[in-house]
Amino acid sequence: MLLAVDVGNTNTVLGVFRDANLIANWRLTTARDQTVDEYGILTRDLFTIAKLDPHEIRGVIISSVVPPLNSTLEGMAERYFHTKALFVEPGVRTGMPVHYDNPQEVGADRIVNSIAAFAKYGGPCIVVDFGTAINFDVVSERGEYLGGALAPGIGISAEALFARAARLSRVEIRDPGKIIGTNTVHSMQAGLFYGFTDLVDGILDRIKKVMGKDTRVIATGGQASLIAQASRHIQDVDEFLTLEGLRIIWERNKPAKHAASERAPTAGAMRATGKSARKRES
Repeated sequence: MLLAVDVGNTNTVLGVFRDANLIANWRLTTARDQTVDEYGILTRDLFTIAKLDPHEIRGVIISSVVPPLNSTLEGMAERYFHTKALFVEPGVRTGMPVHYDNPQEVGADRIVNSIAAFAKYGGPCIVVDFGTAINFDVVSERGEYLGGALAPGIGISAEALFARAARLSRVEIRDPGKIIGTNTVHSMQAGLFYGFTDLVDGILDRIKKVMGKDTRVIATGGQASLIAQASRHIQDVDEFLTLEGLRIIWERNKPAKHAASERAPTAGAMRATGKSARKRES
């Protein structure tokens, strides 16, 4: 089994794959101050609740946009799953050319989403990821990452409004059913829901003028289903797109020596294959 971990600024999503099948998943609050043991015990408890055996985990892959947590999660993988975690970072084989001025600036989650979207839906395509920020990521017909756009997320925008306006209290972000609110709650909901729906569609309008009107649009992340219901452009909502991308990258980076040893019938053949694998990796 494979444990895939997507660490975002607000939430951390974990998924367990058996072969290509996602058999369990959890969404947690990203806790920057938790220790290796706290993350490890929590993860093992989740496995227990799902009736999964942690000893069956053969690999851990992590996409993180919170660098201070990387060493903690690396320690958790080694101490509690007895394996070295693979981080999505420069040098990892993705199979997707990145046409960015500085490819190292692109968040790991943006590349992971783009790989999954192209593998599942083809290209050209646009991924809209609703997280702390709203990411728009564009993939060409040939599977190249072209770049995209970033906008403030719905949650942090709403929090800024509540924090700066003394007489406004927090409201549920939802479709109020009408654009003209007749009370404060509905007025705030109308501004947030329709405002961000039009923000998303406005950016997608402009990207489609460059990429073509038939470019497919896939949404993922916390508010994807909410905004998709009113969007003119979003065609698919894929809740587990990032986890699927992590699984694909793991498959593309499986250690060659492991695959070789499974095929080798003798110890001598295994040693010979191991040498050739090291040559390919170097």
